Amino acid sequence: MRPLLADQIRGVWATLLLPITEKGEIDYARFADQLTYLAKAGVDGVYTNGTAGEFYNQTESEFDRVSALTAEISERYSLPFQLGCSHMSPIISLERLRRAVALRPSAIQVILPDWMQLSFSEICAFLEKMAAEAAPIGLVLYNPPHAKQVLSPKQWKELVSTGIPLVGCKVAAGDAGWYEEMQPVLERISVFVPGHRLATGISRGAHGSYSNVACLNPGAAVDWFHLMQSDLPKALAIEKRVLGFFEEAILPFITNQGYSNTAVDKLLAALGGWIPIGTGVRWPYRGVPEDEVSHLRTIGRKWIPEFIS
Repeated sequence: MRPLLADQIRGVWATLLLPITEKGEIDYARFADQLTYLAKAGVDGVYTNGTAGEFYNQTESEFDRVSALTAEISERYSLPFQLGCSHMSPIISLERLRRAVALRPSAIQVILPDWMQLSFSEICAFLEKMAAEAAPIGLVLYNPPHAKQVLSPKQWKELVSTGIPLVGCKVAAGDAGWYEEMQPVLERISVFVPGHRLATGISRGAHGSYSNVACLNPGAAVDWFHLMQSDLPKALAIEKRVLGFFEEAILPFITNQGYSNTAVDKLLAALGGWIPIGTGVRWPYRGVPEDEVSHLRTIGRKWIPEFIS
């Protein structure tokens, strides 16, 4: 797969969820089925080892097998793919990146080292090393709202001004003032925002999403993104209903019951019913019980029937 430039990373990219057996092992057959489905659903690309891919809870041999399987199937369908080489340890992340480069992904994702926060000079030193090792494959900084160190717009502007060859990022986004402050960044690299707020993001200059909404229904997520290009007011109206659904049905699992974002993304896939991933996550984390799905699906049909049949 050819490396993608910043202005080529656009649209709806689907996270590859990690199917877990009752014994706590990765079900590679279901993982492959998921990837094949996504290739046929029309997403703009896929990526491994985001939060929902449980990058923090894999052995190195598992990481290598997930990466190789993703590369094999994505190449078969000419589907752009990014390999997440994230790890809490910068050394392990670097080792993962060195092995992933050989698989020729469209881009490589990393997080900032996770045990102690970095100074700005340390952030630059980390990213410079990772980008140099990845070249000519571009680097995407995966910096969602639950990252230990979330960069501010001021830090992002400083970062892109250094000349470090980042091609993209995943961020939490913010209000109109946040987007205004991020304009120099939006002009330089691909900026992806949360899937459930993508229409607002597109209206303010964002380029796409590493999408939690694609967990729910990848085909509908793609259709919604296309609507943003042709009828943004209608797409924004759908976003209001998506947010209403998340507020009523999904956020309580995080705010009231303490489930992880990983567990919630797998719950979304179960609600969408497009692939039998299951709601289990790896020990010691909890997955949402599958007996919640039927009730939540009823709520979903009320708010967003386009996404939940």
